[in-house]
Amino acid sequence: MTASIRLQPGDLAPEFVLADQFDSPVARDDLQGTKSIIYFYPEADTPGCTTQACDFEENMGVFEKAGYRVIGISRDAVDKLKRFADGRGLHFTLLSDPDHAVHDAYGAYGEKLLYGKTVISAIRSTFVLDEGCRIVHALYNVKATGHIAMLRKKLKLT
Repeated sequence: MTASIRLQPGDLAPEFVLADQFDSPVARDDLQGTKSIIYFYPEADTPGCTTQACDFEENMGVFEKAGYRVIGISRDAVDKLKRFADGRGLHFTLLSDPDHAVHDAYGAYGEKLLYGKTVISAIRSTFVLDEGCRIVHALYNVKATGHIAMLRKKLKLT
């Protein structure tokens, strides 16, 4: 099963309503009027996902100064997201998508290679949205390490 959807720049970001790490609902429409970075990651508190989340946290000042809101989405339960955020000092929104419906809508779930083996899982992906929730960048199969530096370069953020 391969992710059949691949969002493109100019597409309207798919709608969603998911619970955050505080078990409060967050909707795609809540992002209207602000630039957003939505990233999908496989699992909280694993080495690669922790590296990526901590890199986002370390760069939050740069993203916020440029007017971006950062949101991470995984299949983890709300309580695991809360422990992850608290344990790693993360101050951005983490959303729970346990049935991977939002992953599917963004094309961020499907076949991928993991240590040389094909698996069905979350596909590490990042989407940059404009103030109208339109896709500016759709980045699939990104690497956890170095991702934030690449994203900052792409967004021309110093």
